[in-house]
Amino acid sequence: MDDAGMLALWGMTLDEKIAASKAVLASAMARFGRDFWLAWTGAKDSTLVLWLAREACAEKGLPMPRVLTIDEGDPFEEVTAFQQRMVREWELALTTASNTEVLAKKPRIGDYIAVADLSPESRAEVERAGFTGPGFPFDPESPVGNQLMKVAPMNAFLRQAKVAALATAIRWDEHPARAGEDYESPRQDPPHLRVHPILHMREADVWDITLSQGIPFCELYRQGYRSLGTKTGTERKSDLPAWEQDLTDRSGERAGRDQDKEEAMEQLRSLGYM
Repeated sequence: MDDAGMLALWGMTLDEKIAASKAVLASAMARFGRDFWLAWTGAKDSTLVLWLAREACAEKGLPMPRVLTIDEGDPFEEVTAFQQRMVREWELALTTASNTEVLAKKPRIGDYIAVADLSPESRAEVERAGFTGPGFPFDPESPVGNQLMKVAPMNAFLRQAKVAALATAIRWDEHPARAGEDYESPRQDPPHLRVHPILHMREADVWDITLSQGIPFCELYRQGYRSLGTKTGTERKSDLPAWEQDLTDRSGERAGRDQDKEEAMEQLRSLGYM
């Protein structure tokens, strides 16, 4: 998507943006049926995608797609509780992908993970991330941890379940590595289509829709968090609710996230990260 196209889509009214997002989702649902899944972290953007999908399904008479989340080993308890609540209230068919090998060790953040102690499959993922040392501290937000705890289990699930298309909640304005992305982006390993229905939403749009439509959200946003990742890798930069902060400051949205990961975003996305 070129700059002129992005500016035109950013300039749409809120109702037009909602309609455009529903159209992207409805098209994917009609083409892929049960092989189309929704990725959900429990954060504001992916919860908005769930709401948009539910609305589109109700309008088109389509069944709600199944939902995929990832347990990377360091979740906020509040996010987990929110997801459990929404599974009940919205009757979601939720599957959790995880690196069971590493989680079985019950590691805490900073615990040493010896590469030699990992399975051949996990060692291959460490190598894919470009890590060559004998071991590393457990941290799902580090580049090697992200590959091992998020990308690898997600890709393994996509292969196992033969997922044809996966909707994610990335936005153009969220990170430079995501600017210029298209609504549909084919991936080769494993082969599937990434569908991005809210690319044209700004952070302020997400909150305007969430608050005006009464869409539920994790209470951590009310406490001042603007972007939610792992519990250890996310900091609160303000006491104001997220929607009352300066949302014109794009760099502020992910300022509380692990910055090594933010700086490596291009590499992480090339390996399969959202």
